[in-house]
Amino acid sequence: MGTRARYSLGSERGPKYHRVMVAALPVTGAWRPGDPAGRRRLARLAVDRPFVLEGGGQLEDITVAYETWGELAADGDNAVLVCHALTGDSHAAGPMAPGHPAPGWWDGLIGPGRAVDTDRWFVVCANVLGGCQGTTGPSSSDPRRADGRPYGSSFPVVSIRDIVRTQTAVARDLGVRRWMSVIGGSMGGMQVLEWGIMFPERVRSLVPIATAAAASAQQIAFGSAGRKAIRLDPCWRGGDYYDSPPGKGPTEGLSIARSIAQITYRSDDVFTDRFGREVVEPLDGFSLWQRFEVERYLEYHGAKLARRFDANSYLCLTKAMDLHDVARGRGGLVEALARISVPTLVVGISSDTLYPTYQQRQVCEALHTQGTSCEYVEIDSRHGHDSFLIDLDQLGPPLAQFLSDVDKSGA
Repeated sequence: MGTRARYSLGSERGPKYHRVMVAALPVTGAWRPGDPAGRRRLARLAVDRPFVLEGGGQLEDITVAYETWGELAADGDNAVLVCHALTGDSHAAGPMAPGHPAPGWWDGLIGPGRAVDTDRWFVVCANVLGGCQGTTGPSSSDPRRADGRPYGSSFPVVSIRDIVRTQTAVARDLGVRRWMSVIGGSMGGMQVLEWGIMFPERVRSLVPIATAAAASAQQIAFGSAGRKAIRLDPCWRGGDYYDSPPGKGPTEGLSIARSIAQITYRSDDVFTDRFGREVVEPLDGFSLWQRFEVERYLEYHGAKLARRFDANSYLCLTKAMDLHDVARGRGGLVEALARISVPTLVVGISSDTLYPTYQQRQVCEALHTQGTSCEYVEIDSRHGHDSFLIDLDQLGPPLAQFLSDVDKSGA
């Protein structure tokens, strides 16, 4: 049969590669007390009484990790809250350092002389509830357990509204009574909208980017597929895997979940231009496990996430995103958005197939209808959803102008 007999459906080339990759990964990439703190500061809440979650669960003695840049004005009027996306954390700006395995995820946007100018604004970013980089989440020690074991499978479902409520503890500790602006993209944009609806008197302006008023059916479908990939990993162990040895955590399930998400973050044009149909292993005979270059790219990003993130946090936060619906319990979308009364800059991305621009336009049009000052800006990019992290040359100028205008207006 010639060279085509070299590989078959049961060829071990691919599975062996995956076993080597998984063996090198930690059980969880969560930050733990005792690890280098970096720039993290910690706020506490629910110390004296339980924190009751929107879905009915409870948490006690919650820690919220956050970072700050710049100086808070004497009147506390220059504070800007930046909200991170799904796998982000509080390290929005600054270099890679002990405790921070990567540079700030918006480092090109936040800093002296940049769009969010830390010579002018006091910038704050908090890791979200349910996360894994210092804020209470599934990998955190459960205060109800004498042995200090992590929550694991007992961690309750949280919502975007719960996340926003925990951020008020950071504002309390810092002495910020009203945010000059709340800014964020994707899951961060969901938090922005909830800040404007839940605490309209505590914000002066809002900047939701590449987000929606409610998760769509397709967005829920992508999130569900990723969660099932983790659930079906035998190393997940129902969520109680933290005592497993290195290489025996649910990292393969998390890697697959990340691959599913990564496909939605970039556009077809970007994938085609970067990878085309280039192969890793030569096609001198066919097997199921010969890889195209785009597959190696997805594997790389999956392994990269597993080194700095936690599988249970991924489950928790994707569920929070799927549950996101500003209209829930508020009489409908129009009634919910009517609570937003401050100037708002809504940003969409032309090539975003995960959060299409009609969703951002819907928010802006609803605000316009009720008389709220709202501007819509669209990033013209080929990079897809991730453009709000990439095309800072387009995002920065309108954002800087908006913050300046709000400041001058005294709104």
